[in-house]
Amino acid sequence: MNADELRAVQAPLKQAYRNRPDAARVVSRAEGSLDRNDIAVNVDAWHGTVVAGLHKAGGGSGELACSADMLLEALVGCAGVTLRAVATAMGVTVHSGKVIAEGVWDARGTLGVDRAAPVGLSEITLRFEVDCDADAAKLERMIQTTERYCVILQTLKAPPRIAMEIV
Repeated sequence: MNADELRAVQAPLKQAYRNRPDAARVVSRAEGSLDRNDIAVNVDAWHGTVVAGLHKAGGGSGELACSADMLLEALVGCAGVTLRAVATAMGVTVHSGKVIAEGVWDARGTLGVDRAAPVGLSEITLRFEVDCDADAAKLERMIQTTERYCVILQTLKAPPRIAMEIV
């Protein structure tokens, strides 16, 4: 897809959202079923089921998906798609590239070993390795624009209000 094709696809959407802002509110949803026999959950993913379980640092075998890794995978997916869209809109040819996310968490927190230890990822590094025809300044603008419009990155930077319910 080139910049003109991208604009053509997005233009009617942008106009519809300007005319009816409520139409721009998208509901995303994820669902999983608790495993009866293991400390695991079967997550209905886009293209099949992913079984998430305990990380090795928390007593798991390492054979099941780690939820922290899944979060980082969502960040990589969103940042990568956003970067490609931004590059396309800016007329930049991307020859190849990678998006890499690394996060650090302290197993003492989630295992209750040390109440002062945080529960959750406390550091995330998002790295872009891009081979493209943009100069350094244009590449920097691409990364800044990607940061601005990446849904998952912005969600992590400004966490939403989360409500929990028991049914």
